[in-house]
Parts: sequence; C-alpha cells; structure tokens
Amino acid sequence: MTHLPERLLAGYRNFMAGRYSAESDRYRSLAKDGQSPTTMVIACCDSRAAPETIFDAGPGELFVVRNVANLVPPYAPDGQHHGTSAALEFAVQSLKVSSIVVMGHGRCGGIGAALNPSAEPLSPGDFIGKWMGLVAPAAEALSGNLMTAAERQTALERISIRYQVANLRSFPCVKILEGKGRLTLHGAWFDISTGELWVMNPETGDFERPQLK
Repeated sequence: MTHLPERLLAGYRNFMAGRYSAESDRYRSLAKDGQSPTTMVIACCDSRAAPETIFDAGPGELFVVRNVANLVPPYAPDGQHHGTSAALEFAVQSLKVSSIVVMGHGRCGGIGAALNPSAEPLSPGDFIGKWMGLVAPAAEALSGNLMTAAERQTALERISIRYQVANLRSFPCVKILEGKGRLTLHGAWFDISTGELWVMNPETGDFERPQLK
C-alpha cells in the first residue's frame, strides 16, 4: 500500500535518477548554506503556469509564492492570517531579493470567477469569490464595454497584474527599498497556449514581447 499517488512516486524516482543525481552537490550546498535567491515570483497556483518551468530555474534560484490569480493583498497589519504578505516579508526582509515579479497567465480560472461573480459558489465559504473580490473594481469596470468574453478575460488578467504591483508598493519595506534603488518590481503575463511571455512596461503599463536573442 502506498501513501502517495503512484504518479508522484514515479516522478520522484525520475527526479532522483535524473536532476538530483546531476545537481546533488548544489542541493547539498543549499542545504548547508541556505537559500539566497535574488528574485521573488508571485504566481498563480494554476498547474499549467509553473514559474520554475517557464523560467528554466534550478534549485535555489527563485523564491516563489503561488495563490489563486497571483494576487497581492494590500498592506494590512491587522493581526489576521496573511500568507502572501508573510512570504513577501520574508523575501524582502530576510532573503533580501532584488526583484519581485508578479506573473499572471492566460485562461486564469480566478480571473474568470471575478468576471462572473453571480456564479454559484463552489462551497458555502465561497473562498474564491471572497479572494477575487480584491479585483472586483477592475472587473466591474470591464463589464459594460464592447469586448468579447475572451478579450475581457485577457484584459483583466493584465490589468490585475498592474493592481498587484501597486499593492506591493503599499508595503513600507517594498516602497522604501524601491525608492533606494535596491528593489525592482515587474509584471509579466504568460500565454499557456503559445508559450509567449509578455512583460509589463514599467513606464506605460503596456504589455510587450521581450526581444529574445
């Protein structure tokens, strides 16, 4: 009798025979000396948009926090439970990352829920509905225009990224370090169907394709 799904055990066997075997010295060094990533990525928990895969990152290279629709709640030191805020605090204050990337993606289920707030909740707690309330103002602003449903979805996925970058600046530690030039904030959007990565222009907020040499 196994205590894990067989698919996971098979993947672990491949990991040990492949990547871990090839990078065992690196893993041992990380275990001994600790992690020191320079970049934090705030991404969606969607299984199709894993930052480590998209950016071809090795162990110890990225500090990643994932939640539904890659949201950053505004700074709220109210004594409540704040998982994303805790990860942000650790990345900035302890790991001292030099860049934070908010990465959204196409066909995001959380964004779809925000655009359809009248849908039946998945549970009495309606955790997704309450969580996606963070982007409700932007979703409402898009409800009365002439865009198709697909266009509206993509638009909110990208607009939400701009909102999350703004929310990052509501954290004093982020705002202070950015002002000193010791921390940079970025936005990115990944198209699952084509593999395209679009990067937010920090000056205009527009999303542009980077030049890949």
